[in-house]
Amino acid sequence: MREVLGALWMITTVCLAAPAPLRFSVSDSWAMPMVQLENGQPTQGILYDLMSSLATQVGRPAQFHVLARARIAAAMDHGDIDVRCYVTQAWVDNLSGDYTWSLPLMVQRNVLVSPHDQPVAVADLVQQPIGTVLNYRYAALEPLFASGRLSRDDARSEEQVLHKLVAGRYNYAVSNEWIVDRFNQKMPISRRLHKVATIEEQSLSCIVRNDPDVPAQQILRTLLRMKMSGEIDGIVKLYTGENPVPLRTPEKN
Repeated sequence: MREVLGALWMITTVCLAAPAPLRFSVSDSWAMPMVQLENGQPTQGILYDLMSSLATQVGRPAQFHVLARARIAAAMDHGDIDVRCYVTQAWVDNLSGDYTWSLPLMVQRNVLVSPHDQPVAVADLVQQPIGTVLNYRYAALEPLFASGRLSRDDARSEEQVLHKLVAGRYNYAVSNEWIVDRFNQKMPISRRLHKVATIEEQSLSCIVRNDPDVPAQQILRTLLRMKMSGEIDGIVKLYTGENPVPLRTPEKN
C-alpha cells in the first residue's frame, strides 16, 4: 500500500510539474510550403517550424488544433487557442481584447495565376469566375466581387484551387506565391501555372492570448527575437529557396 501511495504521489508531482501545452491554430486550407498535414496533424512547413521553435524556446510543448478557417475565430473566442499565427488585422473581425498582436513576421504576396503566360491588369478582366479559397478574404478584389464583375469559385484549400485551375474550371485563380511555386515543382513544365499579376502584399503576424496561464509577454519577446535574429527569414528561405520579401517600413507623417 505504501508503495502504491508513493507511486501515485510521484505521478501527481510529475503531472503538476509538466508545463501546459501551447495551443496553436492550424487552418486546414493551408498547403506546402506553409504546412504539410498528415493524418490531421502538421508535420513540416514554414508555419510548423516557426510554431514548434516558438514553443520550444518558451519551454512549452506545442499542441496543434487543425480547424476549418471559419472555425478559428470561434475557437479563439472560447479560449481554445493560445496562439494564432499567419494572420493580419484585415482578416479578423471584432477581435476580443483578450489577445495581443505580435510584430509583423513575414510578408505574403497573393498573385493572380493562369495556365497562360500573359500578364493582365486585374481591373481589365471581363466578367468571369475566379478561383478562391473558402472563407479567405481578398481585399483588393472585393470591389470587383461586389460589383459582379468577378465572382468567387471557392475550394477548401489553396492546393484544390490550383488543381481546379489546371483542370480548366476557370481561367484565373488567386493564390499565395510560395504555394504556386511549390505546386509548379510537381507539375510537368508544359502544365505549370503562370503568375500574371500581383494582387496584394500583406504583413502577417501572430495573435497571443492574454491569460494568466499563457506566458504572453515571453511569447511576444521570443517572436521578436526570432525575427530580429533572422531565424524566421531562414525558415522561409529553407522552404522557398528565396530571401523573404522585406517588411515594409511604415511611412512617417
